[in-house]
Amino acid sequence: MGRRTFLAAAGWLATAVLATLIGVAAIQLVGESLTGTPGGVRSQQEVARALAEPPPVVPSANPTAAPPNPSGTPTNPSGTPTSAPGTASPSVDAGSRRSFTSPGGSVVAECVPGGVYLVSWTPRQGYRVDDYDRGPDDDAEVTFVGPSGEHELSLRCQGGVPVLETDD
Repeated sequence: MGRRTFLAAAGWLATAVLATLIGVAAIQLVGESLTGTPGGVRSQQEVARALAEPPPVVPSANPTAAPPNPSGTPTNPSGTPTSAPGTASPSVDAGSRRSFTSPGGSVVAECVPGGVYLVSWTPRQGYRVDDYDRGPDDDAEVTFVGPSGEHELSLRCQGGVPVLETDD
């Protein structure tokens, strides 16, 4: 009986060790692709070098438009802001599609046969969309709510181009 028990225990132990080794090898092989960092781990010098490089330039649909300044306000070719900070500012995207920016977020709108239509809207960090009327209609609007209050962008079409409605 002693020999049989010893062989059974030795067989069980060998099977357990073999299963553990196979499992560890499989996890190491598969886990590297699941949890590994694409491109490897970067040193502080590599990160600093990558952050110091200028961002890639993306060709614009409007080659005469200047890039926005660091404050996010669109600029004209002379580098001066096209609108005062804190006010909604439009920029032409393509055709009758224009974008408008406020302290609460931005909106892209276009004029369609039924009126003005909100293509998309994006609240800024810390803001949320409280209410919107996408259109197409005579007017379309979106309201952003956040730390500095409520900011509404109300748009309409004028001459086939979306324009910001001003409060009278």
